[in-house]
Amino acid sequence: MATAKNTICLWYDKDAEDAARFYAKTFPDSSVGAVFRAPSDFPSGKKGDVLTVEFTVAGIRCIGLNGGPMFKHNEAFSFQIATDNQEETDRYWNAIVGNGGQESACGWCKDKWGLSWQITPRVLTEAMAAGGDEAKRAFDAMMDMRKIDVAKIEAARRG
Repeated sequence: MATAKNTICLWYDKDAEDAARFYAKTFPDSSVGAVFRAPSDFPSGKKGDVLTVEFTVAGIRCIGLNGGPMFKHNEAFSFQIATDNQEETDRYWNAIVGNGGQESACGWCKDKWGLSWQITPRVLTEAMAAGGDEAKRAFDAMMDMRKIDVAKIEAARRG
């Protein structure tokens, strides 16, 4: 993978490669690139341990850094994955939550490494873009959900 001008760096305790491989098998247009090993001991690891992993998640280039337990992911950063239907929404949501992650509200969930994801059906985004009463109804319906229910959003759009 050629070095990009701008790459998202995600800090992991020690599981950057596992996370990258999970993302690559879960999302289309995702892959694992180079895995770099530490040339010598470092504060949270030993010579030969995986230090960084280059990977792509749904077309977004990232580097996973095994920096140790000092810093944790939080909701200030998330990946938003647009979905076309309930089946796709369920597939991504269930993959993340079912692999040691946890549910949150309004289409948000966290993977087992603590990284936040928004699994967002396009119908919700379209409703919000429509504005007015349609957006309000869709927004109000979403506020009661964890995983987004496409049929309920569509019904709310119609009124």
